[in-house]
Amino acid sequence: MADPKKTQKASWFKGMKAEFRKIVWPDQKSLTKQTIAVVSTSVALALIIKILDMIMTLGIDVLVTL
Repeated sequence: MADPKKTQKASWFKGMKAEFRKIVWPDQKSLTKQTIAVVSTSVALALIIKILDMIMTLGIDVLVTL
């Protein structure tokens, strides 16, 4: 009689292998566009946060010096 844990593990790996075959990887052009979009969005958000931080710091400094 086969060990149930070994057959369960083998079944799990077979299922995982079948799922990996279903993956559709993006082509180079699509990947480049998506990467540029993510990087540019990240930089834009970083700049917005930095500007808001500077404004709030200036406002707090003004309030403290009153």
